[in-house]
Amino acid sequence: MASTVLCNIVSAEREIYSGMVEMVIATGTIGELGILPGHTPLLTGVKPGPVRLVLEGGEEEIFFASGGFIEVQPAAITILADTAIRADDLDEAAAVEAQQKAERELSDQRADVDFARVAADLQEQAAMLRTVRKFREGRK
Repeated sequence: MASTVLCNIVSAEREIYSGMVEMVIATGTIGELGILPGHTPLLTGVKPGPVRLVLEGGEEEIFFASGGFIEVQPAAITILADTAIRADDLDEAAAVEAQQKAERELSDQRADVDFARVAADLQEQAAMLRTVRKFREGRK
C-alpha cells in the first residue's frame, strides 16, 4: 500500500477537503510542486490555478485555488486558499464571460479603471479556465 499524508484545503469561508492523499500537485510561487509523504517542511505562496490531489488508490481530485499559501509539515499538508472550489463545481461559461469582461476593461482607456485589479481578475479567470479544462481532460 502506498504511503499517504493528511491533506487539508481550507478557503476563507470553510474547509473544502480533508483526507489522506498520496500526492499533492500545485503551482507555488517558487514553481511547480509535487509533494509526497515525507516531503521536507515548506511554506510558500500558491499561484491561482489547479491543485491536484492523488488520493489513496491513485484516483485524482482537482480543485481551483485563487491564491494563498501551502504549508508542508511531516504529518500534514495544508492549503490555505483565498478561494477554493472543487473543479466539478466550476462554471466554465461564467469563467469565460468574466475573463472577457476583464479583457474589455483592461483595453478600456478610461482613467477610472483600476488596471491592477482588472489584470489580477484576468489572471484569476484564466487560471480558473485552466482548472476546468484540466478537470474535463481527466474525466475523458
